[in-house]
Amino acid sequence: MLTDRLYFQGCPEYLQAARAACSLPVLRKDFMVDAYQVAEARAMGADCILLIAAALGLADMQALEAQAMTYGMAVLVEVHNGEELDVALQLKTPLLGINNRNLRTFEVTLDTTLGLLSRIPADRIVVTESGILKPEDVALMRNNKVETFLVGEAFMRAPDSGVELARLFA
Repeated sequence: MLTDRLYFQGCPEYLQAARAACSLPVLRKDFMVDAYQVAEARAMGADCILLIAAALGLADMQALEAQAMTYGMAVLVEVHNGEELDVALQLKTPLLGINNRNLRTFEVTLDTTLGLLSRIPADRIVVTESGILKPEDVALMRNNKVETFLVGEAFMRAPDSGVELARLFA
């Protein structure tokens, strides 16, 4: 859940509503850059935080990961390329997100996930992020042993996100 009002039009209440509505783990998907945000995420009810390798160095990611772990929280580390992957693999978290959106050009290609898969150890859980817009995208990822998806845009643009969920993952 996005909680940042200024950049993502989110709010803490969205995360709190999600937490109250279900027993599934809830991710705070904002750009985490300091320890206060990790504590804040836990206080909001988040079970997991996002660390973006493009925005943080290894030492910062390790510190934020350690803090999240002290709160019993999971960490999803997000990468966009091989260089970021090399850094991310030094973290303890098994959750590895591959964002298919280029942060500089905003171009989206599922080839980003497909191109990095062979470099990822079997003990990591790959989460493909961005660009999952049709059932064929889900099938392509599943055919390549990716079973975990972070989908936002498709649900936000759909008139009924439940119907869209059923359509994508039928």
